[in-house]
Amino acid sequence: MIAATAIAVSVFVSFQVASELMDRKLRATAADQLYADSRVLAANAERAGLAQVPLPPYPGSGRLVRVILPDGSTRTPVGQPALPPVSEDARRVAQGAATDLLESTDWNDGYRVYTLRSGDGAVQVADLADDSPINEFGFGMLLIGLFCVAGGALVGRAVARTGLAPIDRLTAAAVHVAQTRDLDADIPDEGGGEIRRLTQSINNMLTALRDSRQAQRLLAEDAAHELKTPLTSLRLNVELLIRLDRRGTLDSALPAESRTRLLHDLGAQLAELSTLAAELTEVARGDVSDESTELIDLADVVVAAATRARSRMPDIEVTLDVSSVWVSGRPAALQRAVLNLIDNAGKWSPADQPVQVRLFAEGAWAVLEVDDGGPGIDAADVPRVFDRFYRADSARALPGSGLGLSIVQRVVDAHGGRAGAARSARGGALLQVGLPAASPPTASEWLTAGEDTAVR
Repeated sequence: MIAATAIAVSVFVSFQVASELMDRKLRATAADQLYADSRVLAANAERAGLAQVPLPPYPGSGRLVRVILPDGSTRTPVGQPALPPVSEDARRVAQGAATDLLESTDWNDGYRVYTLRSGDGAVQVADLADDSPINEFGFGMLLIGLFCVAGGALVGRAVARTGLAPIDRLTAAAVHVAQTRDLDADIPDEGGGEIRRLTQSINNMLTALRDSRQAQRLLAEDAAHELKTPLTSLRLNVELLIRLDRRGTLDSALPAESRTRLLHDLGAQLAELSTLAAELTEVARGDVSDESTELIDLADVVVAAATRARSRMPDIEVTLDVSSVWVSGRPAALQRAVLNLIDNAGKWSPADQPVQVRLFAEGAWAVLEVDDGGPGIDAADVPRVFDRFYRADSARALPGSGLGLSIVQRVVDAHGGRAGAARSARGGALLQVGLPAASPPTASEWLTAGEDTAVR
């Protein structure tokens, strides 16, 4: 419809312009011919006189002539059709008021009449105003226009169908995905320009959705596996207590010391399940947090995390060697990551070996190192230390879910940093985190931060 309308408008405008140009050209040509014929007749009249100038009989077609005598009478060839009466303007030319006059067809009964003064009178040459060339031209343009409009509509429809075919396939693919939840079929990468970019974007979206669904499936499988062991142990202990209580042999079958130990195991298993549930929730959220990014001194975050770690592990010493290094980040998420690093080190460090925490600037990076005095990390385990749910064989007997360092990795990635593991100089594990450093705040920013704190 758009193509047909555009062609119709173009043909109409072209017809109007061409008709006007053609009409002007025809008028100019006719005027030139009348002028030339009148000059020849005037020259003959000058030689022979207006009353005696020969006027051959009208041949049946061609130009019409008329001689205006000084007394106002006229002469015309024999057999010539009657011309319109001499106009007042033509009479003034014959009387010498003007040299020539071209009278248009609009007010001369369809004739073009050219009047030229000659001697004491004037001669006139006329022809019929023939609009047939314009009419024929208009009819031809109409036929051409109709053909172009019809052809444009067909071509436009074909082009639109061809151009929109990839969109139809994209629509069908989207409907298929919505109805079947099948994310495995990529859309053929066809077409060019915007269509191709759209197809690639949708394929990238499908790939991201497949990865997300796969990650969710793996998370569910790993969570089920990790929950199985503590839940089984907890269920067995609870069933034992219920069975003994029903028999009335709880006190005799379980001495106070054994009962205390069993209750302690139940509490530990519940605490492990609570920790695992919290970490699973943290991982399943898929983002670091909803808190905004701030310009913070990472040393304050490390000190706060170490304080919390000391309260959770009173038997393990945590030493700090930190320097002021500013970063742009989310304080709560970074504190959780540092706390997980210290907790992990605390599980491995003997009571007489402190967990050493160091923070320093190295070029454009803020580097955090957590060093424990444990047995260290095997070379085969180093590449997978930060993988979700991964636990080395030597760590199977220790409490934990294998999610702590995975959360650290996710927080570090969200801040554009890097994390790694190595063997420390003491022989234990050395976990390192690097974050892009930022410039310290100016004095005005300090004052603004102080005002915001006072308001809160």
